[in-house]
Amino acid sequence: MSLINPYGLANDLDRLEEIEKASLRLVVQTLYEYRDIAADIFRLESDLVADIAEDVSREALDRLGMSRIDQRLFGKVDYKRARYLFHPEYTIKQALFVDSKAEKISDENSATLQTSQLSLTVRQIRAGRPINEPGKLPSVLSIKDEPYITTTLFVKYNYEDEGVHHLLRHITVAALPNGMLQERYNPDVNDTIWLAGRDAPSRGEEFRVRLSFARLRRKAPWRVQRIPMSPEPFIWNE
Repeated sequence: MSLINPYGLANDLDRLEEIEKASLRLVVQTLYEYRDIAADIFRLESDLVADIAEDVSREALDRLGMSRIDQRLFGKVDYKRARYLFHPEYTIKQALFVDSKAEKISDENSATLQTSQLSLTVRQIRAGRPINEPGKLPSVLSIKDEPYITTTLFVKYNYEDEGVHHLLRHITVAALPNGMLQERYNPDVNDTIWLAGRDAPSRGEEFRVRLSFARLRRKAPWRVQRIPMSPEPFIWNE
C-alpha cells in the first residue's frame, strides 16, 4: 500500500474529491448514529447552542474513534485530527478539520465561515464589487516537514425553540472543497458557491462569508448531506 504525496493531488483532482467524499461519509455516518443522543443533549442542556454544537460533534467523533497521528493541529475549528486515511489502493496523511454551528431552522440554507477555515479563495460580487479573498488554510498542511492534505467539513445543527428547550430538527453536513479544486467550484466571481457574509468592515470585523448549500449542491450533490431526526431514515444524496 503506497503512501501518496498530497501535493500530487493537484494533478489528480478526481482522487482528491474521492478523499473528501470518504471523509464526509465518515462524519455523516457518525452523526447519523449519534442523532438521538444529539437531540437529547440539545433538548436538555442549558448551555449556549454554539457550545452544545461543538460538544456534540466532538463527542460523536471521539466515540467513533479513527486512525490518528500524534501531531497537534492548530486553527479556529472545533475538531482537529491528524490521521491516516486508508483506501484499498493508497494511504494518505490528512489534516481533518470539522467545524460546527447551531442556528435556528430559519437559517438552514447557509453556513457562515471565516477565511481561517478555508483553503479556497472566496470569489464573489459583494456590494457591486468583485471580491477575491484568499483562504488562510493551506491546501496541504506541512507539519514537521511532513505534508498532510487539508480536509474541512462543516456541521450545522438546525433547531427550533419550544419554551426553554431546543428541539433539534436536522443536521446538515457539508464538505468544503480543498483549494486545489478552485477551478471546479469557484473559478470566478460570477461562478461562485458563496453568499455575502455577516461581517461589518466599517467596524473592523474580520471578513466572513456564507457558504450556500444550494450552490454547492448544484456543483456536486454529494457534498451536502442532511440527516433527519428519528424515526426518519437517512438517504445519501449522490
